[in-house]
Amino acid sequence: MTPRHTLLALLVVVIWGLNFVVIDAGLADVPPLVFVAIRFLLVIVPAIFFIRPPAIGWRNILAIGAFLSLGQFALLYLALALGMPAGLASLLLQTQVVLSVIVSAIVLRERPTRRQLVGIVVGMAGLTVVVVGHSAAAPWLPLVVTMLAALAWAIGNVLSRRAKAASGLSLVVWSGLVVPIPSLALALIVDTPAVVIDSIVNISLVAILSTVYTAVAASLIGYGIWNSLLAKYPTSSVVPFTLLIPIIGILAAWVVQGEEPTASELIGGAIMLAGLAVAVITRRPFTRAAPVPDPVSATRGD
Repeated sequence: MTPRHTLLALLVVVIWGLNFVVIDAGLADVPPLVFVAIRFLLVIVPAIFFIRPPAIGWRNILAIGAFLSLGQFALLYLALALGMPAGLASLLLQTQVVLSVIVSAIVLRERPTRRQLVGIVVGMAGLTVVVVGHSAAAPWLPLVVTMLAALAWAIGNVLSRRAKAASGLSLVVWSGLVVPIPSLALALIVDTPAVVIDSIVNISLVAILSTVYTAVAASLIGYGIWNSLLAKYPTSSVVPFTLLIPIIGILAAWVVQGEEPTASELIGGAIMLAGLAVAVITRRPFTRAAPVPDPVSATRGD
């Protein structure tokens, strides 16, 4: 990846790392499925009136939206509402790194290089250290729901890579059409119409700011950049960057929510960073500069 694209990937990592505590704050006042519906309504409107749909076919647009937007975020918001700590959620969701590479190898026949594979394995080993050390902090149901969210993200990554939309922002906006109506319909069933209406009518300022951040920063900016990178580079080159998200997520949860990282989180985080470096930092081959000809010799024909 070029230095510019590497910096863009790191920007997305920071945005998404902060996303967990922001979502958790908003969920204090709004049911999870209602929150997802409102978020993607803001993603769609008014952008959809100014941005053309990506030229990848409606089947691809709807499939990507079903997994990358609806599946991932409905499950993630539900897991957080069920009691998944924000810092731990940012960690467990990164199982999508391995899942993305596996799904990509099956569907797209993309084989990671040996160096990338070693980096991913090292990074996931670090993630395992963190999860094992922190596993007692969360019940099994939120863990399972978070893992399903990671699987949905992985499938969405691969579908996005295969579609190769020219505009990542266009894909985010138009694939978001899949989200609001199903999310709101499920919320009416799960939370009852009275709860849904009350949460919308009496929405708090914190929930509004949380929704704006998740819609504008995390979805429009974050996924706009992310989908563009997936269209340019192999999945195994882009996805390992997300191993940095838990580092940002844990630090944010520590500062904002007082969720102090344990020794296993710090050790595992260091291992994850090492794995990321192995996977994405490549050495350029050294080339010896051509000798500068002596103008006097060149004139004499020596």
